[in-house]
Amino acid sequence: MNGIVSYGAYVPCHKIETGEIASVWGADGSAWAKNLNVYSKSVSGPDEDVITIAVEATRQAMKRGNLNGDHIGAIYSGSESHPYAVKPTSTIVAEAISATPNLTAADFEFACKAGTAAIQTCLGMVGDKQIENGIAIGVDTSQGAPGDALEYSASAGGGTLIIGSKNVIATINDTTSYTTDTPDFWRREGQKYPRHGGRFTGKPAFFKHVISCGMMMMERAGTEAKDYDYIVTHQPNGKFPIRAAKTLGFTNEQFETGLLTPRIGNTYSGAIFLGLAAILDIAKPGDRILAVAYGSGAGSDGFDITITDKISKMDRSETVEDMISRMKIVNYATYAKYRGKLNMGATK
Repeated sequence: MNGIVSYGAYVPCHKIETGEIASVWGADGSAWAKNLNVYSKSVSGPDEDVITIAVEATRQAMKRGNLNGDHIGAIYSGSESHPYAVKPTSTIVAEAISATPNLTAADFEFACKAGTAAIQTCLGMVGDKQIENGIAIGVDTSQGAPGDALEYSASAGGGTLIIGSKNVIATINDTTSYTTDTPDFWRREGQKYPRHGGRFTGKPAFFKHVISCGMMMMERAGTEAKDYDYIVTHQPNGKFPIRAAKTLGFTNEQFETGLLTPRIGNTYSGAIFLGLAAILDIAKPGDRILAVAYGSGAGSDGFDITITDKISKMDRSETVEDMISRMKIVNYATYAKYRGKLNMGATK
């Protein structure tokens, strides 16, 4: 069976608390934290962007998998905050891991599910024996306009999955997708910050797609919620994924490991990758996972995953929990400086 050969993750070492953001805008921080179930969020440093995060996560995955660049036939990076409008992230990652030029590479976009679309592409190429291994990356340094609701959750981080057919630590038993034209969130070319449909982003967007995709995935797999040890879904805030998981029939014990948004915010394309990495950090052979991504615009990708015996031999040190525990709090001024929110005007 084809599946996950290795995985890597990266969370920036800075964070800002929800109350700090609220205090700047004269809002009630405890109310915002409670309403969103987000108490702090990661903040990328001045020398961090999608490329540096992707490189760190990929290098960790390569090291864990005992792989070198010769073993990689494809690299696909999913993000909605690529540093370059015209210049791929994936080729820079390829250079950073010393991959050979005999590979295909591209950058994907589909809001927060661009990375899971990359997983599906790699699965197809591995299954067709076009490549030995493919790298799928989901990473973002997401944007939120000052004072907007998104500013309380939009954060940074990401992960990498290496997809192959040898030494598989987790088989991907099946995958499916649910896609419609639902304009709940968008950012036009040249605009710095995205716009969103407020409450419209909930029921007709996130919930319709995640729940429909999750149900489709379980129907295809012939499973029920009780057949899984873990579930991880996209997490735009700390409440939506809990409601979605419970609607699908899952319990707190099944979703709490992969639920990271209350502590690190919404990492957009990185959310599923980081939540899944947190599960892989502690998963045991035989454990089964349901993963359901979501991307505005709108679509969901679902995956039915089973952990194999191979994971017991993998070095799983430097876990996602380790990365979260090292995070240091910054104030709003530092956050605004790091995230380029200060418009200093033209210099003379």
